[in-house]
Amino acid sequence: MSASKETLHISYRAFTVTDIDAAHGLSIAVRWPHRAEDWRFALEAGAGFVAELDGVVIGTALFWAFGADRASLGMVIVSPDYQGHGIGRKLMELLLEQTAGRITFLHATPAGKPLYEKLGFEAFGWTQQHQGTISPPPLAALPDGERLRPLSAEDLPRVIELASRASGLDRSAVLPALLEVAQGIGLERDGELIGFSILRRFGRGHVIGPVVAAEPGDLSGVKALVHHWLAAMPDEFMRIDIPAECGLAEWLVALGMAHVDTPLKMVRNAPTAPQADTRVRQFAIVNQAMY
Repeated sequence: MSASKETLHISYRAFTVTDIDAAHGLSIAVRWPHRAEDWRFALEAGAGFVAELDGVVIGTALFWAFGADRASLGMVIVSPDYQGHGIGRKLMELLLEQTAGRITFLHATPAGKPLYEKLGFEAFGWTQQHQGTISPPPLAALPDGERLRPLSAEDLPRVIELASRASGLDRSAVLPALLEVAQGIGLERDGELIGFSILRRFGRGHVIGPVVAAEPGDLSGVKALVHHWLAAMPDEFMRIDIPAECGLAEWLVALGMAHVDTPLKMVRNAPTAPQADTRVRQFAIVNQAMY
């Protein structure tokens, strides 16, 4: 049985690289799929805090800053043995001290939503998580003038530009870090890079995201950016997290990528979602922590 709230002597400090193994253990305890390597990537791209009891890490929380005025929060976990003691709220308060004044985003579970509302977050949409192990059928050819090609180092400025415009968040730090541990494919139209998708190892297999493309007349190019990785990894476990309104859900389910979760998107210090460039859209996110 857990100790009573009055007898817990919990301390809070910055999350360091030496906490990764303990954090990984916590994510296993709450049945999250993250590997230790996934925690390492998350920490290298951001910062955060841990809660300790008698030298043992019993809680985690991370944040990521985007440019001068945006941020996101995630990886908030409290050991099942110590939930209900206000640890999650304290960790969130520490994160909000670091992101004060920034427009800040998170994905909420039904259990977390009441706390986040008390801390000033408002709901503004949904993300759909799809996953599965499939061998997709061939995809229709791209329109004339369009083709897929591997991303190169020379594409990085354009990739950052497209990702930032599509998400409304400054991706100049996250995208280079992501491409250090991932593969990328680009969508080119008449010699101009107009979209891309990224694949990396994650959890039980691989995750596709972000997927970004210029606003299409149809979804053929976007589907090609996703299908490329599904076809390249037949019978491998694959995951993709998409904005609910992006138009890919029915197609993904038909391929065998089951819709398994629908976390709520929430924002603080702004009435709505980030103002993104409507000429470029994000069809899959980096992940639920970093958006």
